[in-house]
Amino acid sequence: MPDDVPPGPFPGSAAAPARAAGDGLATLSVVIDGTQVHAAPGETLLQAARRAGVTIPTLCHDERLAPTGACRMCLVESSDSRRMVPACRHPVAEGLEVVTDSARVHRHRQSLLSLYAADAPEGVKPGTELDRHMRTYGLEPGLPQVNAPREGRPDDDNKYVLFQPESCILCARCTRYCDEVEAVAAITLAERGSATTIATADNVSLLDSTCELCGGCIDTCPTGALVERKVAHRQDTFPSLKPVRTTCNYCGVGCQFDLQVDPAANQVVRVTSPAPGTTTNDGNLCVKGRFAYGFIGHPERLTEPLIRDASGELVPTDWDTALQRAADLLTGVRDKFGKDTLGFISSSRCTNEENYLVQKLARAAFGTNNCHQCAAT
Repeated sequence: MPDDVPPGPFPGSAAAPARAAGDGLATLSVVIDGTQVHAAPGETLLQAARRAGVTIPTLCHDERLAPTGACRMCLVESSDSRRMVPACRHPVAEGLEVVTDSARVHRHRQSLLSLYAADAPEGVKPGTELDRHMRTYGLEPGLPQVNAPREGRPDDDNKYVLFQPESCILCARCTRYCDEVEAVAAITLAERGSATTIATADNVSLLDSTCELCGGCIDTCPTGALVERKVAHRQDTFPSLKPVRTTCNYCGVGCQFDLQVDPAANQVVRVTSPAPGTTTNDGNLCVKGRFAYGFIGHPERLTEPLIRDASGELVPTDWDTALQRAADLLTGVRDKFGKDTLGFISSSRCTNEENYLVQKLARAAFGTNNCHQCAAT
């Protein structure tokens, strides 16, 4: 742990959850870039700055994780230290004066990014957090490439997650996510010095580890070192994809995600989760939500309703005709055999509102209590 980081607990940890100023707690007054900002005790400089609309770049920080101050991207000048301090971990204090964009801070960011660029032998992946920071702050001075022989897992036969060690900056966001959010600790930092890498126990495949293949490591990675295996060859095109927000249809939880669409091909290339804190699933997805989207463009997928014609063959029709046929058949059974000969079954993949409508259809429209939902079994 860096020696300029005060001891915890810190906001975001179980011991000290983050609180916003104005929630009934006593507030502190700090000055950030000449502007007075109110903050709650226990908040960090980064939290106070972001609430005030001040941008401080980060690489190892994720709102879902306890801050570590590892990447040094968020260093700022603070009146309580002669050295720059990591904004993601440094707590606010009454009367603190903070400068986030001085010549000293800017020079540090450029030098740090130059070091990261020198450690990326195949170049920085476009559209990643690291790439955006380099475009914003620049690289000065330019440095020659260094030899950092990090190893991957070339024999890992899982179908979903690909690790590209040459792009890894060892921010440990993926390992911390796996430990703190998923609580499975399938991956960890291994080796020492320049050979440090992301590994599993005994370097086994993710399929043989405790990994749940949720893809959260891909979501939190700021450099593209972790990527969906089946679209890794299209990684350079990710910045041109257009996000379409929708609801996952695999269960009734209602997780939100973004379909990343290639406008030219009108094709879903990948699925990403919204930023933490913006939706009910807090940026998290399961293996089905993140990876099982192949059905969208599957050639056998039904794209229009079908009804049987006089010969018994299924033929395409419009929705009004299909719904009327279903209503006529259900009504016919009820009138001929009685209302309790009908049964209605809904799905846990539906939303609560849709399941409510199914039972209302059964009870109010057809007069039967024979309704069931698969999640109840």
